[in-house]
Amino acid sequence: MKNYSNKIAITTGDPNGIGAEITIKALNALNIPPRDVVIISNSKVLNTYGYIQNNYEIIEVDYDAKVRPGEVTAEAGDFSFRLLEMACAIKPKFIVTAPTSKEAMNLAGHKFSGQTEVLEKYLAHDGQRAEMLFVSKDFRVLLLTRHLPLKDISKTLTQGLILEKIERLRSYFQNSLYINKPSFAICSLNPHAGENGLIGDEEEKVILPAIEAVRNRGINITNPLPADTLFISGVQKYLKGEKPPYDCYIACYHDQGLIPIKSVASEKTVNMTIGLDIIRTSPSHGTAFDIAGKNIANPESMMEAIKYCLY
Repeated sequence: MKNYSNKIAITTGDPNGIGAEITIKALNALNIPPRDVVIISNSKVLNTYGYIQNNYEIIEVDYDAKVRPGEVTAEAGDFSFRLLEMACAIKPKFIVTAPTSKEAMNLAGHKFSGQTEVLEKYLAHDGQRAEMLFVSKDFRVLLLTRHLPLKDISKTLTQGLILEKIERLRSYFQNSLYINKPSFAICSLNPHAGENGLIGDEEEKVILPAIEAVRNRGINITNPLPADTLFISGVQKYLKGEKPPYDCYIACYHDQGLIPIKSVASEKTVNMTIGLDIIRTSPSHGTAFDIAGKNIANPESMMEAIKYCLY
């Protein structure tokens, strides 16, 4: 197989969503040299949504179905999945993924809760686990749990899980960002951090013991703090163009962490997969089926995802 170890591999996601459109727009705007990029897609899909100005290499993945903008189909889900398989197989330097539809992939029989889990299946080894980190400049948010119903969060959030994920986060900071002693802030699960057990005891029984174990490993981290106030100073600093007070905020569940960062940086936020040998980046939004095929999709978040791999 050809050596792609110095390339950014870009997958175009669900062919019925905005993935191909934002990929084309982002690449045309950034004008990256062809030697640095390989696109994993299908020419029919790409030609449906526009024209790429530079002569990038395209790894063709078969797609016999008709492109149907805005529709959720099993054929599109299977194609999206096979793009990810190919990206993992060629072992590039970075992987950038356009949005996919979890529903479409599941219709095709690929039972994953997202692209992060697919990448973990094909890239993880020796006990590696993928983590989901959202980044906009120095504003970073790690999710302790990802695409789970709220009713399942409490039983999923164990001391062992917290300890492992924060350790992997520290490893990323030290090995990829070269920040030896990062500072972390962790959100409480319950309102007002549980009010000493009056409105939830997960802070006392689960999170605090995990934090003590984390600190014993030399990691700088806060006690669990109410999320409604924890993010305020970070958001204010970000809006002023200043560095937030912590290197990373750690959220217990999906919306708790994503509402603050997307509220202030919706088009500038990059979804990152860390913890594996290859870093993956992605725009922070979804397939946007409602505007697919209308040529109005904003490529800014996709541009940020690609730009992260350039520096």
